[in-house]
Amino acid sequence: MATGTLASRLAALRQPGRAARIATTLWVVWAVIVWNVVFDRVIVVAGRRYVHAAALAAQAGGPYARVDDWMRPAVSAGLWMASAAAGVILILGWLGVRMAAGRAAARS
Repeated sequence: MATGTLASRLAALRQPGRAARIATTLWVVWAVIVWNVVFDRVIVVAGRRYVHAAALAAQAGGPYARVDDWMRPAVSAGLWMASAAAGVILILGWLGVRMAAGRAAARS
């Protein structure tokens, strides 16, 4: 009995409309994860560069390196890079789901 219920649930997931919604949701989740990873990486690298520059400025006895001068451009660059990466993923995912749904409809 449990096998029949499981089989019917899996069969329901294989319906083209539902499968397309699941695939679209997974592509959106993937884009959000990539956006976060790219943005975080840009911020971390900028933070490391700032710490290095601040240490060099302190050793040389020059003016202090201001964190705002390093992090503001990094935030802007991170937003653009992360959004571009997520946008590419969303476009490719949307096109892939549309193509797969078209093929599934042609087979039916």
